Amino acid sequence: MRDNASQDIPMSRLLSLAYSTTSRAIFDRLTAAGFDDLRPSHGNVMEHLTFEDGLRLNDLAARAGVTPQTMGQWVDELEDLGYVERRPDSSDRRAKRIHLTRKGKRSNEIAWKVVRDVESSLESLLGTKLMHDLRRALTKITGAGDQI
Repeated sequence: MRDNASQDIPMSRLLSLAYSTTSRAIFDRLTAAGFDDLRPSHGNVMEHLTFEDGLRLNDLAARAGVTPQTMGQWVDELEDLGYVERRPDSSDRRAKRIHLTRKGKRSNEIAWKVVRDVESSLESLLGTKLMHDLRRALTKITGAGDQI
């Protein structure tokens, strides 16, 4: 994409395209590492559980910006594949919490290595300063909340 052509594309679209490009690279490399049963949509579950294991389904759905029904489908799929398991919630016996299994934790370990590799490739593409500036800008955007 030419720089002047990118001026005509809304920033939200560019962010989405950049996310899709990096996500695809990550999942292609995870597939090559033997986790060929995972789909990119499963990242909406796995990524959140990496940062906070044991979330409720509704919390996962809210964080991913999807309906509880959609999240439930992904969790069901990952449970069938052996990446996650539902466990009782000690604070509410009606509720369940979603936890990574040993297989899920192993896939996340590999995923972090893959992410570091992809980010290294991005740094080679962009240069160290621009990569640092991009990280700082994205961090500022994600922390802006209602200011946008």
